[in-house]
Amino acid sequence: MTQVEDPPPTTRRERQREATFEEIVRASRELLTEGAELSLRAVAAKMGLTAPALYRYVANYQELVDLVAYEVDRSATERFAAAADTLPADDPAGRLLLAVTEFRMWALANPREFSIVFANPIADSACVRREMLTLSSSGHLFTDLIFDVWQATDFEIPELEELPAAVQESIRDPLIPAKLERIPVDHRGLVWVYMQGWTQLYGVVTLEAMGHMDPRVIESGEMFIDVARNYAPRIGLADDWPRLEALVRKRLAE
Repeated sequence: MTQVEDPPPTTRRERQREATFEEIVRASRELLTEGAELSLRAVAAKMGLTAPALYRYVANYQELVDLVAYEVDRSATERFAAAADTLPADDPAGRLLLAVTEFRMWALANPREFSIVFANPIADSACVRREMLTLSSSGHLFTDLIFDVWQATDFEIPELEELPAAVQESIRDPLIPAKLERIPVDHRGLVWVYMQGWTQLYGVVTLEAMGHMDPRVIESGEMFIDVARNYAPRIGLADDWPRLEALVRKRLAE
């Protein structure tokens, strides 16, 4: 499973501080689950603190959101990876499809957590939020999974020089979460294919999670399946699609 590991705290004070951050995240997620307002004052009250005491750990609302978003993404990624791990390593296509299906199911079951991670505006490409997003666990997992599919199917990827200049720059130095260690520089066109797939997946899941689609279509999962069906040939999975669709439908039915 791909995820970012924080170095363990080394002193008693650092351990206490880390425990407080964990409590902040836990209290924030409880508020989100309850449908309550997420605010510094509400989190402090849930923890039995005053708001000024909480400022020692998070200076403002945006820092609170960033902290919670990062930790929610990391824990959700464990769920996506566990879904992939129900299939063996020699089935990269099935692992990818089950992971993205789990992503969709998590988003629908946890729309507020989904929103705080994936619909939280980023105004400045140099801000702390951007740095945390680039470390996103889910982005690293999905990059790894699509890399495994590429190794298995050898689907066509564009040459860097064939892509627009802005795209080339974004691939060489991504400001989106993507794990590049396994991707040779001359094959970085794979990141563009990944970005195209993520855009389509994110689009349909966001519309579903926010309820901006006919509820009957959301409940059936047919739009999500259709998006996956149309993208499958792009990554060399056209012939395998009937089996993959059956996997997705079985998981959605569960």
